[in-house]
Amino acid sequence: MRRNLFLALFFAILFTLAYSVNAIELSAKGAVLLEADSGDIVFGKNENERLPMASTTKIMTALVVLERVSLDTVVTIQPFMTGIEGSSIYLHEGEELTVEELLYALMLESANDASVALAYTVADSIEEFADLMNKRAVQLGLTDTHFSNPHGLDDKEHYTTAYELAVITREAMKNPKFEEIVSTYKKTIPLNNGEGARVLVNHNRLLRSYEGAIGVKTGFTKRCGRCLVSCAVLDGVKMICVTLNAPNDWSDHASMLDLGFSQYRCIKLADKNDYNIRFDAINGVTGSFIASNRDSLSVTIKNDDNNISAKLESSRIFFAPIKKGDLVAKIVFYNGERELASLPLYACESIDGIKYKKSIFERLFG
Repeated sequence: MRRNLFLALFFAILFTLAYSVNAIELSAKGAVLLEADSGDIVFGKNENERLPMASTTKIMTALVVLERVSLDTVVTIQPFMTGIEGSSIYLHEGEELTVEELLYALMLESANDASVALAYTVADSIEEFADLMNKRAVQLGLTDTHFSNPHGLDDKEHYTTAYELAVITREAMKNPKFEEIVSTYKKTIPLNNGEGARVLVNHNRLLRSYEGAIGVKTGFTKRCGRCLVSCAVLDGVKMICVTLNAPNDWSDHASMLDLGFSQYRCIKLADKNDYNIRFDAINGVTGSFIASNRDSLSVTIKNDDNNISAKLESSRIFFAPIKKGDLVAKIVFYNGERELASLPLYACESIDGIKYKKSIFERLFG
């Protein structure tokens, strides 16, 4: 009797755990949750289905601009950059703004006029800029994403998937300036060359309602529905969440982020100078040298991952001279058979080579 009761309780617990991990009720047509460190999919729903993405397009717009133009570049607003349909900061012909100021308008207020101004700062036409966006998508290995404009207004040839939009976001969040912009709640930029000021307020409600939220972008058109990309960091774990066509997107994201943070943890693999390893040096004034790690290293793993190991990889033979700061080896960390991360080791000292009066042939055969 007790055995049967124990088994029933055991399977009930397993069922509850399985249900909590896999059965999230979402309003989204397409959704995905990525662990940002590894890029692994934590949860997905139709994550590979091609769907329109509205203004979440601007994540790629900002990435292309940041990679190609200096932030302090001054943009003089032309007539064709004004009066763009949809969200706008109502740019004035002839006013001057920096690329940085336009990027804040793009990502906080979702300004379509700012997207056009930025596109023409990088390229000679909207079509040429869209081509740059598509080339960047190809560089990221994406096959189900295509851009026809920098703002996300409806076009049948403008689409992505929840998963591929998350990949774009993961790449963009590696750029410190991008992360700084999308995590900003409020920003003031000039209005019409000193006539006044524009106060930009981030449309992303999660920045105020979800602990650890640091971005990223909202979007909406009638055809696309509500689209949302979010990113949050908690105890060193970073999650990226995407929903496309989600009537209850705020709730969807909170549920998915909660799921991710419940399954992953961040562990420190090394502090600065944890590894101090001696290597032999041939033909050196001294016969050996010490190499150490300059940086600390942390990684994100699943809660049940406990098979962590480390392996030293280096050249077996070092010949002097060796300069202080030379990269000489690395520590590679594994989770089972999977490589997690590597930690470079640098020479802590310089070693001069021995200067012989006779050549090596004279020493060997003389």
